[in-house]
Amino acid sequence: MADTDLQIADLLIELGSEELPPKALSTLASEFSNGIVGGLDKAGFVHGESTIFASPRRLAVIVSAVASSQQARENERRGPAVQAAFDAGGNPTKAALGFAASCGVDVSALARVATDKGEWLVYREVQQGATLDDVLSGIVDSALAGLPIPKRMRWGAGTAEFVRPVHWLVMLHGDKVVPGSVLGLQSGNRTRGHRFMSSGDLRIENPGVYVDLLRDQGSVLVSMEERKEKIRAGVVAVAGEVGGQAIIDSALLDEVSALVEWPVPLVGGFDARFLAVPSEALVSSMQGHQKCFPVVDAGGALMPHFIAVANIESRDPGTVRAGNERVIRPRLTDAEFFWTQDNKKGLEALGAGLANMTFQDKLGSLADKAERVGALAAGISESIGGDVGHAKRAAKLAKADLLSAMVYEFPELQGVMGRYYARSAGEPESVSAAIEEQYLPRFAGDDLPKGETGFALALADRLDTLVGIFSIGQKPTGNKDPYGLRRAALGILRMLIESRHDLDLHALIALAERGLRDKISGDSVVDDVFDYVMDRLKVYYADKGIDIDVIDAVMGVRPTRPFDFDHRVRAVQVFRSTDAGRTLAAANKRIGNILKKADIDVAGVQIDFSLMDDPAESSLWNALEAVSGAVAADFAEGAYEAGLSRLAPLKEPVDAFFDSVMVMAEDESRKRNRLAILRDLAGLFLGAADFSRLQG
Repeated sequence: MADTDLQIADLLIELGSEELPPKALSTLASEFSNGIVGGLDKAGFVHGESTIFASPRRLAVIVSAVASSQQARENERRGPAVQAAFDAGGNPTKAALGFAASCGVDVSALARVATDKGEWLVYREVQQGATLDDVLSGIVDSALAGLPIPKRMRWGAGTAEFVRPVHWLVMLHGDKVVPGSVLGLQSGNRTRGHRFMSSGDLRIENPGVYVDLLRDQGSVLVSMEERKEKIRAGVVAVAGEVGGQAIIDSALLDEVSALVEWPVPLVGGFDARFLAVPSEALVSSMQGHQKCFPVVDAGGALMPHFIAVANIESRDPGTVRAGNERVIRPRLTDAEFFWTQDNKKGLEALGAGLANMTFQDKLGSLADKAERVGALAAGISESIGGDVGHAKRAAKLAKADLLSAMVYEFPELQGVMGRYYARSAGEPESVSAAIEEQYLPRFAGDDLPKGETGFALALADRLDTLVGIFSIGQKPTGNKDPYGLRRAALGILRMLIESRHDLDLHALIALAERGLRDKISGDSVVDDVFDYVMDRLKVYYADKGIDIDVIDAVMGVRPTRPFDFDHRVRAVQVFRSTDAGRTLAAANKRIGNILKKADIDVAGVQIDFSLMDDPAESSLWNALEAVSGAVAADFAEGAYEAGLSRLAPLKEPVDAFFDSVMVMAEDESRKRNRLAILRDLAGLFLGAADFSRLQG
């Protein structure tokens, strides 16, 4: 194909199948598109932007402005030097003749190229690129093979494998079908519409009509985003018809949009008696089992309505609505039954079974864990002025709802149902709330426990898990973290910093280890756990504008209270941005190097003013003496920003000292005296952070 035959047109690839897994549809579509685009790039085809399409029965991508072939390339082969290619009479030698023959041309067709090493014979030829016809099937095959499908299936008598049986294949470049075979299907330009609202194949003239053709003639909204927005708007509208507001969970919206090709939201109702069941249980049943959207009133209370999304525009929507109501009723009845039966047993009776549930083989049962957490939570509660008795009671009941029928059916309701069952049993509100709050924060940005009992319980539970798992040698390695210790560590830091409880983390870890002594043996893991948790601060501060070297500088003085650590890093971050801060940070780095290289122990050296024979030396000492008491007092009170600001006036005398004073003097007494001055200067900064670790 000559360059003049090169065509630029949009490329459509669509693979039609049986209904694809809804929770995986978005990922499959995205990775399919990435595979196609990556394959075109690797093969050297010029193209524009790509657009992803997907529905329950298809994966598709349109890549704009795709060239019909690779660009032609000029290849050059270098032959013998001209000097060796021709004899004295200008006739070609065997070297020239042999080179020309190997290229399939006459010597006269060879060109010459001049280099700094002389002139050479060369053969140049234009190599035409491969066409889409040559490579597209292979690109699609590779894209499908690279999809994240844990288990593939076969169908019929063929050997092709995919997540679902496939039925049609479209490969269309402009108005031309790109011939090829994928998964046993021959490519064409015909697609299929809605399974029930469309009949027969639909012919695609070109990729530009694809979306409108399927919408107008096939009753398929092939864009996932368009379907999601239609579902969202429709759900909001029909909720308004009954005077309510829909709860639109983003994950459920994604899943429902992957279940339907032509969404038609409709509102249904259920018996108001079910509203006596905790709303969270009803919502979980509606969302998890029936893929329906719950409806609440203006005050947020659940209404006896739900919104289902049909995949068909029925002539008799009342029948569709009645069918959904008929299906949802048994599910809500189950939730009602679980609620009633669990309340009859009571939370304390349910908790008796924790002794038979293993937390971890070497660390005992959940009952053992509850006892340890209770003792630790009591200590934490006492230190923050909370109710020790409530902390112990909450710990005893904390995991009991794991044995309830409701949580067995809806695991995501652990803690939530415990709160309801505790309230039904007349437990104090702080105890009831703590049972739910023990799981907070569950993820980055999640709420923290609001009550003191909930704080103590959540912190104690995480500390016990961390110390226990470390003690049996199963701390996280690489990407493996089966006990969620990274998340637990971040949760501990968030609670201690953002709840403003100035507790000593190292001491708490030691207390947790003492509670585990009857289960573990061997060396203490207190320091290991402490370092592991504190190292998560780099993740915690990643999006808070704190520089990594500032975190490292504060870690250099090893504070053990995360709330205090937070004060330090924020103060150092502000101070290091000032002229004085930058100068004094550089001075601290220099001082650290001097003291390290001096190899002289000046720990007990008393500074002698009479040995100061340079004005810059005495000026620095006087300035240091003038601020040291107030700075130390500020640091002792945690007022690090105020203390560091008092150090700013040291900039000038420090500069003058290093400009005129020879620290490593020949006189041993003066050298030791000057080193002691620098020791005290660096020591004053160490009250906040190790400034020598700050970068320039």
